[in-house]
Amino acid sequence: MQHISESSLEHLPSRIDYLRSFIDFTSEDAAALHAAKPVVGPLVPTVVELTGYTGFAPTALTDLKQDHPQIKFRKDFLKAYLVKLVTLDYEKIESWEYLDRVGLMHTGRAGFSHRVSKPSLRVEYIHCAILLGYVEDILVNAVITHPDLDLDTKNAVARAVNKVVWIQNDLFARHYIDQAVASSNVDTITLKRPVALSIALGLLTLGALVAKLYARF
Repeated sequence: MQHISESSLEHLPSRIDYLRSFIDFTSEDAAALHAAKPVVGPLVPTVVELTGYTGFAPTALTDLKQDHPQIKFRKDFLKAYLVKLVTLDYEKIESWEYLDRVGLMHTGRAGFSHRVSKPSLRVEYIHCAILLGYVEDILVNAVITHPDLDLDTKNAVARAVNKVVWIQNDLFARHYIDQAVASSNVDTITLKRPVALSIALGLLTLGALVAKLYARF
């Protein structure tokens, strides 16, 4: 049983502890990510082809070419990010602070040295979230289809990638969600993973029953 206060989730170390505990991101998962570096490395050129930029923005969509400085900047950032995922020391809070800044920097908030003399740049959450899903799909597919990895290693790496991407997704969402609207009058909740899973399964069962009822008419 774990008691979670809403206020504690504003504190990054406490939030990371909760996320890691709930999704069961362990030192074994971190080791699996590190072991995946030789697999992820060759994928970097493929993955970075899908992204955008942060420098001087082109005035027209037709000006946005593959060799545009904005595209190059985004590709370089994503390349560095992918390397970080398979090299970070996940036992250090500094590593999670980096992943948290990745989320914050896309909201357009001031305070980042590389944008001091530039206008604010906001990337809406939907684009950030679906990009994470796209990157995860590429990484997981590369792992599970790799000819030189045994089944246990494929399973360990794929699960580790899934876990860290979901944590990263939360570290995006926390900066976009309006906490004043999202919060309730209850400051503390008690959550147990089996209970949460039971609720989810119950909702799925209810949905299936409703679908069957409609099918009869």
